Amino acid sequence: MMKRKVCVVITARPSYARIKTALRSIEFHPDLELQLIVAASALLNRYGDAFKSIEKDGFKIDRRVYMILEGENLVTSAKSTGLGIAELATVFDNLQPDIVVTIADRFETMATAIAASYMNIPLVHVQGGEVTGSIDEKVRHSITKLADLHFVSTKKAKERVIRMGEDPKKVFVTGCPSIDLASEIISNPEMNFDPLTKYNAVGPAIDISSGYIVVMQHPVTTEIDSARRHIEETLHAILNLGIPALWFWPNVDAGSDGTSKGIRNFREVYSARNIRYYKNMMPEDFLRLVYNSSCVVGNSSVAIRECSFLGVPAVNIGNRQKDRERGQNVIDVDCDRKAICNAINKHMENGKYPSDPLYGDGTAGKQIAGLLATEALSIEKRLMY
Repeated sequence: MMKRKVCVVITARPSYARIKTALRSIEFHPDLELQLIVAASALLNRYGDAFKSIEKDGFKIDRRVYMILEGENLVTSAKSTGLGIAELATVFDNLQPDIVVTIADRFETMATAIAASYMNIPLVHVQGGEVTGSIDEKVRHSITKLADLHFVSTKKAKERVIRMGEDPKKVFVTGCPSIDLASEIISNPEMNFDPLTKYNAVGPAIDISSGYIVVMQHPVTTEIDSARRHIEETLHAILNLGIPALWFWPNVDAGSDGTSKGIRNFREVYSARNIRYYKNMMPEDFLRLVYNSSCVVGNSSVAIRECSFLGVPAVNIGNRQKDRERGQNVIDVDCDRKAICNAINKHMENGKYPSDPLYGDGTAGKQIAGLLATEALSIEKRLMY
């Protein structure tokens, strides 16, 4: 029997961590052949050269798709989506995959979904059915309606996908593959690398031996005019606290230009001796860094997903994640420096939380590969006829 060609499209820094264990399981499955496309910001230096992490892990990249227009605003996001549809259609025509896998809810993910759907290639969506209240939610639900098979992270996500009219037999709660990595970290949590020397960064060589926090804050795509003000409130909160902080640059979202400018201007005006800025890390290194931190601050879904499993205290700022399911490790605050400081201090007093398997039990990658080898066959036949 011919192996089923499974084409996975990775478009951004977080997408790799969200699918890595599934990539491994697909590669090792006797009935599957992995095709890997890396596209969009995952190819760009200013967003951390995520493709280098992928190659370092031993994965072969079959195609690279450059599709990001400069600007990081609403117009460039829409145009980059259109460019991605055109480029990915050509790549799919060349590779002739049996299945296309797309991840989560970014605008580049929408390009993948549209191109595959119009080419009658079965589309598998990982992490559908979740709600956040931003433009990501519209994109996520739109991809759900384009997808033929759904691998969701939680029971509530499954219920939402079914309520949107999808066949319950095609919706599976696998958990999130990033939780697989988090599970590996819990079993071996010691910091086995030095983040100050292993990765290039900007800022002082801060001392993290007595504790540190991790900060990841992206623009809210429905509030891009406030992106700079939002990031400045967080910057001032971290400066005022004086706690050593490892800060990661934002994703390529509409409004990230304002976020980045806010960070650069702050660095020029203030002498923040407690903040060091990073573009990217290998997924396991990043999660080990998170696990050993005192708190994660910002509005990344990492604070909601992986941190719930790791039991790491999280301060979620603003509206980017406002409706997402969360564990008891999360304190929600407005974009206000005093509220941010108070929440961080509260977490520092409380310490770690119990592990919560809300987003998975650490077996998502194996489940996804197994389902791709079985359930996808019926979809292929349905589309064929």
